[in-house]
Amino acid sequence: MIPGVRLVVLGRQGAGKGTQCTRLSRHYVVPHISTGDMLRSAVREGSELGKQAGDLMAAGELVPDNIMIGIVEERLSQGDTTQRGYILDGFPRTPEQAEALADITSARPLDVVIDLDVPKQVVLERLASRRVCNDCGANYSTDSPPKYGWVCDNCGGDVIQRDDDTPAAIEKRLAEYDRKTAPLIDWYKDASCSRSSTAWAPRRGHPAAGRGRQVLPGETMGGGAAGETPGAASHPWTKSPPCPPAGRRGAQNPPTP
Repeated sequence: MIPGVRLVVLGRQGAGKGTQCTRLSRHYVVPHISTGDMLRSAVREGSELGKQAGDLMAAGELVPDNIMIGIVEERLSQGDTTQRGYILDGFPRTPEQAEALADITSARPLDVVIDLDVPKQVVLERLASRRVCNDCGANYSTDSPPKYGWVCDNCGGDVIQRDDDTPAAIEKRLAEYDRKTAPLIDWYKDASCSRSSTAWAPRRGHPAAGRGRQVLPGETMGGGAAGETPGAASHPWTKSPPCPPAGRRGAQNPPTP
């Protein structure tokens, strides 16, 4: 049986995180956990953190870090994540959140963090053409519309263009993402003894590291050519080699059980 994985996927809006996370979730047989899903689930279940988040969301305010981190910790303590792992989508978004995630996962550290590095122009074109079902959230585009008019193939709801998918709103969101996420990318690069533009494995001694399964050189994340995101950096699913012991950066460690 394919082993599980504990994996974080980063990327700009429109980079294809949802599509790739769904594929990886099916391949590794682990849950795909998105920030939005976690918030909705916490609100629906009526937990204390969920009630606080629900009140803020209803008022149109952002959910602060302390609540978001608490919700992530609650979700990652559930049984479906503690055995085989998970694909985490949309968290962390800042170095502070990354440090909190490292603390949360210290007993079962992340295997790898992936950044879907899709060119900005590609993302702009995707988001400008994106259309979404107003009821179930299914994604379409002007190039790939529903079968019958702008009626959702899944639920029959209206397929619309989101208010925040206008060119001006998209530019603002992407600029904000780049401003906030550049330090996060640097944080994970520092966490890694071996890096590329798309994937990092934790370096020993860094808060993100622990006694998790080491990564074999050349091991892939299961996407291959069929799983790649068009326009993204090549080989987005290649795992970084394992980290050598301190002072022996030229050496390679065998994978730990």
